[in-house]
Amino acid sequence: MRLKGKTALITGGTSGIGKATAQLFSSEGAQVIITGRNKDTVESTANEIGNNTIGIVSDAGSMKDLLSLQEQLLSYVKQIDIVFVNAGFGKYAPLEFIDEAHYSEMFDTLVRGTLFTVQQVVPLLSKNSAIVLNTSIVTEIGMPNSSVYSAAKAAVQSFTKTFASELITKGIRVNAVSPGPIQTNYFDRSNLSKEQVEQFTTSFAPQVPIQRFGLASEVAEAVLFLASDAASFVVGTELSVDGGFPKIKTS
Repeated sequence: MRLKGKTALITGGTSGIGKATAQLFSSEGAQVIITGRNKDTVESTANEIGNNTIGIVSDAGSMKDLLSLQEQLLSYVKQIDIVFVNAGFGKYAPLEFIDEAHYSEMFDTLVRGTLFTVQQVVPLLSKNSAIVLNTSIVTEIGMPNSSVYSAAKAAVQSFTKTFASELITKGIRVNAVSPGPIQTNYFDRSNLSKEQVEQFTTSFAPQVPIQRFGLASEVAEAVLFLASDAASFVVGTELSVDGGFPKIKTS
């Protein structure tokens, strides 16, 4: 029960890495609060996790929802100890086909969403609390058709160190987890066809030294470490969970 007595907020907690983390945190004794865009999905996920998990309808891409997040949280709890800023998705396009809508959707959700989520929850955070951001290995490689997504995630990567520098004086540790190719429903909100997703996964898997995609539960374990007291001397760090890709080669 590594999180017994703690309250944890997980944005984008209804599926994939967010849901796996919410389930793990709950099993470790935390009072879990999840957010998501769809009321039915939020409610069903909170019920599935159990242990009095709280579900809040909040869209990380909506400024209105971001600015009302603090008030919504205060209707349930007085204090938060852990925040996993996870909400997001990826859309892809060649440079010549990128338009303003594509750009705005990625930056509104990933960059603005991260920034204002942290801003709104900081007043509720306890001393010796932890924030974990969700970055991506796309910041380390040049992946075709991902220039906007990669740039947005690079901004989140930058937030890891700047937020850490600013908030450590308040007793708040900020770190990030950087997932590699993970087996989730990540592509459900992307603009790729089913065939394109299958082609991507088939071609990408052999490039991972461990020879498989990761599991959402494996990323959740890394988030748990960064959020727990076991990482009390870890600040401003990005922890990769990527099966060795793209750092090592097997041949």
